[in-house]
Amino acid sequence: MLFSSEQVSNGHPDKICDQISDAIVTDILAHDKASRIAAETAIKDFEITIMGEVTSHYEADYDKLARDVLRNIGLSDIEKYNIRLLISRQSPDIAMGVDRDGAGDQGMMFGYATNETSELLPIPYVLSTKALLRLREFNLKDGFKKFRPDAKSQVSYDYKAKRVDTFLLSTQHAEETQLDEVREIVSGIMKESANEMGLNTDFRILVNPTGRFVMGSSFADSGVTGRKIIADTYGGAAHHGGGAFSGKDPSKVDRSAAYMARKVARDIVKAGKAERCEVQLAYAIGVAEPVSVYIDCFGTEHMPAEEIWKEVMDKYDLTPKGIINTLKLRDVDYNLVSSYGHFGKPSLPWEQ
Repeated sequence: MLFSSEQVSNGHPDKICDQISDAIVTDILAHDKASRIAAETAIKDFEITIMGEVTSHYEADYDKLARDVLRNIGLSDIEKYNIRLLISRQSPDIAMGVDRDGAGDQGMMFGYATNETSELLPIPYVLSTKALLRLREFNLKDGFKKFRPDAKSQVSYDYKAKRVDTFLLSTQHAEETQLDEVREIVSGIMKESANEMGLNTDFRILVNPTGRFVMGSSFADSGVTGRKIIADTYGGAAHHGGGAFSGKDPSKVDRSAAYMARKVARDIVKAGKAERCEVQLAYAIGVAEPVSVYIDCFGTEHMPAEEIWKEVMDKYDLTPKGIINTLKLRDVDYNLVSSYGHFGKPSLPWEQ
């Protein structure tokens, strides 16, 4: 039974946009915690558009924030980018509901946890992410001489045989870097990442299967905030409500409730009450309490499912205000989650 998950690097065009949007959220909240932010970013070639709604006493330096993100990723010719702003204030109709501590929108959010890794995340997703992080470390030490920032990885895992079947990684590289060298270095990174997790290393290896990958990031494709929501979460192993996280302040339940749903699922699995758990929360705009709370442990629970549900309802404040206060979401550095996943990082409050 093969299941595949993918991850993308911080140089992927969609992830460039997520990072710019979350840099804006973090900066504005650091100066005005009551701010309402919905920042979307689009990129193509050297053109960047930042758009959305921001209501705050603080005026962010959007141009500097965007260029700092580009520089941190390892992109070149930073000053050549043309950055355009299309920013207005939050709709008063939406603000009215949020001001009464209600949800900023209707919608459903999911959280998931599994005991198959120490991060309580699916094996193929964790391995895909670890490989790209290890590639990022190599690039930083190498000064991006051999490779460039854009990359994608994908792992196909056989849950019946408990082994990695196929490991695919494609990375942008310098014009002068030969394909043989790319494949030698990346194959080593893939095996090191699998070995670190105690997994087999005799998997099928695919590195840059089309061969040449010199043109990348926004010059090979366009990018938009919120287009890598599966790579942000569980690699497709769990449901997703459809709402993106990046660019949104925590009054948006797309973000805050997804983090709380993850925490609830994680707490259940970590406590040994189940081996796998998925939590769904659903909200109505302007209403504080969720309209539904659904928990599925897929038959792996070690206590009656009704008791797990009752404990959750008694233990957690699932209102937007309660979630924000419990997880201290106005104090989070969202730059930590804008690439390489929103979960599995120990410093995050919903991972504790």
